[in-house]
Amino acid sequence: MSVTEAPPAHPAQAEVRKPSTRRRLVPYWLLLPGILWLLVFFALPMVYQASTSVQTGSLEKGFEVTWHFRTYWDALADYYPQFIRSLLYAGTATLLCLLLGYPLAYLIAFKAGRWRNLVLVLVIAPFFTSFLIRTLAWKTILADGGAVVDALNTLHVLDVTSWLGWTENNRVLATPMAVVCGLTYNFLPFMILPLYTSLERIDGRLHEAAGDLYATPATTFRKVTLPLSMPGVVSGTLLTFIPASGDYVNAELLGSTDTKMVGSVIQTQFLRVLDYPTAAALSFILMAVVLLVVTVYIRRSGTEDLV
Repeated sequence: MSVTEAPPAHPAQAEVRKPSTRRRLVPYWLLLPGILWLLVFFALPMVYQASTSVQTGSLEKGFEVTWHFRTYWDALADYYPQFIRSLLYAGTATLLCLLLGYPLAYLIAFKAGRWRNLVLVLVIAPFFTSFLIRTLAWKTILADGGAVVDALNTLHVLDVTSWLGWTENNRVLATPMAVVCGLTYNFLPFMILPLYTSLERIDGRLHEAAGDLYATPATTFRKVTLPLSMPGVVSGTLLTFIPASGDYVNAELLGSTDTKMVGSVIQTQFLRVLDYPTAAALSFILMAVVLLVVTVYIRRSGTEDLV
């Protein structure tokens, strides 16, 4: 035996070092409840909805699977304006949430000091009340003759938004602007929290190093803070855009028949018209469109390190 060769391990020692079968199965047993939850409450409903989307019939006569894929084409042809409107409203609300949420998250992460926890509680405070109640409150805030509408009229903001087609007749309720305002308010915390988490993880010494290299605050933000906070930006925009694109509460309570989103159409087809195949097809089309948009966005963002 050469000097560099290790002596052969004793059979008993080798057996001790090898993990037991029970120990190797522990991670899988821990994952089992989550896997069962996903199967029962996600995978099985998806399969059921997929089969529903290719059925024909009526509620009185019953539905049966006939592999009628034309339902998808008919649903898209009949309701493509609602799809475009949903993506437009959701995209606008997401952009507004980013513009409002990034400065606030930055202040919480770097400037709040001992008030940080209090401000974070205020950010999540809307979650202490019902989504429905929060949305109904905006009907009062944006009511005709209210302080908000009077101020916007005084500043001639409504003249500009009317020219853009977002408001009409010097009123905000029952217009696209009201729907976007509701979406922005309801989903703003979903933007702020990932941004704060990403910004809070940035090492403050990097800002000091940038200052030592004579970088201006604007350059430090552009070269250091913004690139390092991109995982939070991507996470926040996804958490805002995905639920906003399928939302129907804001469109129902703050909008009109001209501002219906695809979520409203799906809700109507399921609960009022009782056309289950069309509703299921619309749901899958919406899921496919959102998945495509999200995939392209993630690839273009250049980061896979999500918070």
